Amino acid sequence: MSAVFNFTFVPWFRSVAPYIHMHRGKTFVVGVAGEALQAGKMPHLAQDIALIQSMGVKIVLVHGFRPQVNEQLRLKGHEARYSHGMRITDEVALDCAQEAAGQLRYEIEAAFSMGLPNTPMAGATVRVISGNFLTARPVGIVDGVDFQHSGLVRKVDVAGITQTLNAGSLVLLSPLGFSPTGEAFNLTMEEVATSVAIALQADKLLFVTETPGIRQRPNEAAADDNPIDTELSLADAKRLLTGLPAPNDPSDMAFYLQHCVKACEAGVERSHILPFAVDGALLLEIYMHDGIGTMVVDEKLEELREATHEDVGGILQLIEPFEKNGTLVRRDRTEIERDIEQYTVIDHDGVIFGCAALYPYPESGCAEMAALTVSPQSQGQGDGEKILKRIEHRARALGLKSIFVLTTRTTHWFLKRGFVQVDPDWLPESRKRKYNWDRRSLVLVKNI
Repeated sequence: MSAVFNFTFVPWFRSVAPYIHMHRGKTFVVGVAGEALQAGKMPHLAQDIALIQSMGVKIVLVHGFRPQVNEQLRLKGHEARYSHGMRITDEVALDCAQEAAGQLRYEIEAAFSMGLPNTPMAGATVRVISGNFLTARPVGIVDGVDFQHSGLVRKVDVAGITQTLNAGSLVLLSPLGFSPTGEAFNLTMEEVATSVAIALQADKLLFVTETPGIRQRPNEAAADDNPIDTELSLADAKRLLTGLPAPNDPSDMAFYLQHCVKACEAGVERSHILPFAVDGALLLEIYMHDGIGTMVVDEKLEELREATHEDVGGILQLIEPFEKNGTLVRRDRTEIERDIEQYTVIDHDGVIFGCAALYPYPESGCAEMAALTVSPQSQGQGDGEKILKRIEHRARALGLKSIFVLTTRTTHWFLKRGFVQVDPDWLPESRKRKYNWDRRSLVLVKNI
C-alpha cells in the first residue's frame, strides 16, 4: 500500500468520522425515483445503502416506478395520462403498476442479496422486509378530473415499521396502498416517502432523483461556482415555492421541493434532493460537509458563536494539522481549556469547521487574534471572513481600537482584508516579551 494512499485515506476517514457518530441510531427515509432504477443504478445504490445501514442508520427505502408503469402501458397499447402532477390510474394502469412493483421489488431484493467477494457487499447481510404498512384512500375527483385508482396515504403503520427497523431490517415500500376494504390504490413515491418520514419523525428524507438539486436564482452565477444551492432554509424554500408554477413533471423545480418543504414543516429535520447521475450521491450527501445535492432545513445548520468547554475537542482536532505543518503555533489542551472563552467557532451541524481566539491588551487599546483556522473542507466559502468580522466586533465591544495577528504563511490573506505590516516593536510590551524571534512571524495590524 503506497504512502500516498495512506496520506489521503487517513485524513479523509478522520473527516467523515464525526458524521458516522452523528448518524448512528438515526432513521432515514430514502425515496428512489423510478428513473434511477431504469438507468441501472440499483446495484450501486444497494451497496451504498448497505454501507450506511452497517454504520448504524435505520433505513426505509421507497422506490418509484413512473417510467416502468409507462413502459407496461406502452406494451399494452394504452396511453399514460396525468393531471395535477399525478397519474390518472384506470384499471389497466393499476394492473401495470402492480406488475411493475412486483418486478422492481424482486430486482431490489436481489441487489441487496449480492455478496460477491471483493465487492462492497461482501460479508453484508441486509434483510429486506416489505409489507402492508400503508393504508390508502382515493384521490377522488379534483377540478372535474376523476383519478380513479390513484390514491393518497391515509395512515402509516408506525409501530410495524419501527419494530422492523429495530430488528435490524431494511423496510422496502412500493407506492401502492390498500383501503380497509382491500381496494388497491396507485400512490406516488414522493408522497409515500414524505408521509412515512413525517409519521416516523425521521431524521432525514432523501430523494434520489433525476434532478441535480435546487438553485434559487438560476440566472445568477453562484459565488462558489456550484450550480445548485447545497442548503436552503425552510423559509427560503417556501418563498421559492410561492413563485413557482404548480409542478406537472419531475423536471419541474417545485416537484420534489414541495415534498421537502412539507416534511420539514411537519418536523422532519432535514430533507434532501440528490442526483442519481452522481455515483455515490447518498454517501457524499450524508458523510461530507457540503454534500452533493440540495438540503432543506428548518434552520441554518451553520452557527457562528462563542466557544464553550464542549468545543475543546473539536478545536484541537481542527487546528492539529496546521500545528504539524507549522502554520500555527502549537497549543496544548490545557491552554485551550483555560482560554476557551476567548474563542469564536463556526459550528456546522455539530462539527467545528473554523475558530479563532481574541486576546485583549486593554492597556494598549488592541487585541491579538490567534489560531484563526478554517477546515480545508470549507475553505474558500467565506468562513474566514465571518470569523474575522466576529472577532472585530468582539474587540470593538471591549472598546479596543485595533487587532493584530502574527503569521508566517497567510500574510496575503490578511493584507487583502485591511491589515498592514508593522515592526515587532509595535507589539504591547507584555506580548513582545513572548515574541518568538526564531519563528520570525510577521506582525500585521488592522484598525477597527
